[in-house]
Amino acid sequence: MRPAAPQPREDGRQSLTARAVQRGVLRHLAARGLVGVTEFCLVSGRRADILAVDGRGEVSIIEIKSSVQDFRTDQKWPEYRAFCDRLLFAVPLDFPAEILPGETGLLVADAFGAELLREAPLHPLAAATRKALMLRFAHTAASRLAALYDPDLARYSL
Repeated sequence: MRPAAPQPREDGRQSLTARAVQRGVLRHLAARGLVGVTEFCLVSGRRADILAVDGRGEVSIIEIKSSVQDFRTDQKWPEYRAFCDRLLFAVPLDFPAEILPGETGLLVADAFGAELLREAPLHPLAAATRKALMLRFAHTAASRLAALYDPDLARYSL
């Protein structure tokens, strides 16, 4: 019998809709050979909903919008452009996609998967920014993986 996969702990910041979209997007990314880290802290202090990296080191940020109100009240998304090669929105299936900016990619998702409706334009990162992001990504991912095996590790972090 296969052991149950660890489940992320709810932190109360996301709606059920946003969690479903997040799950579907992560499945979509994995099926295409990308890995993603959720709630990724950027050096600017902002937190990207998902930061994903492909096998070539290309960085995408996926901003989840669970409702029209969420999109209209949270206008920090342009700040993410400086930290990724591609910027995308991920929304539920019933979201009116026409209100989203055309200069971003678009994923529609539910808890079971996602579909890319619009490819995100490429805005290549500077080499120094890419290196810093990749180091932060690796550290974040490794820390979270280690915490799954030993939840008390956080006490020992610097």
